[in-house]
Amino acid sequence: MALAPKFAGQAYSADVTPKVVHTLELFLDYVCPFSAKMFLTLNASILPLIPQQYAGKLQIIFRQQIQPWHPSSTLVHEAALAVLRLSPEKFYPFSQLVFERQKEFFDVSVVKETRNETYRRLAKLAKEVGVDDEKVYGLLEIADKPGEDGGLNSGNGVTDDVKVMVKVGWAALLVF
Repeated sequence: MALAPKFAGQAYSADVTPKVVHTLELFLDYVCPFSAKMFLTLNASILPLIPQQYAGKLQIIFRQQIQPWHPSSTLVHEAALAVLRLSPEKFYPFSQLVFERQKEFFDVSVVKETRNETYRRLAKLAKEVGVDDEKVYGLLEIADKPGEDGGLNSGNGVTDDVKVMVKVGWAALLVF
């Protein structure tokens, strides 16, 4: 499946040309323990081999898959989209950090904080991998006042990216 250019940071490849032989797509959710196990294993054991053994033959695409039964899933994926937009090369290091610390974003860990408080914590994680946390938070923050048009449900700076991502994810999952 094609990857929109603005999401290119989700692809991991080495010396890829238009003649890539194989594409492996991984549908992962940042607050799913099984996704964490898969990503952390992949990042430690498989990704380092690609440039050495599979350069020009394999690319891996990290497809962000929001799972609605994990309420904080959307928030964490939005933070990853903010990192992707600001510093695409930091997407994989940010993902590594989020998966390592995913329990901090499980239901019981976020239930007593506001959405913007969770966004603030996620922005601080982005800072740990070298992305400006204020810019990340600026893309994530939800206003507490109506928009100029009176809108009360306008989302944040990455809402449109989430809409595209979810469309692709669900469409792909239906084929499996």
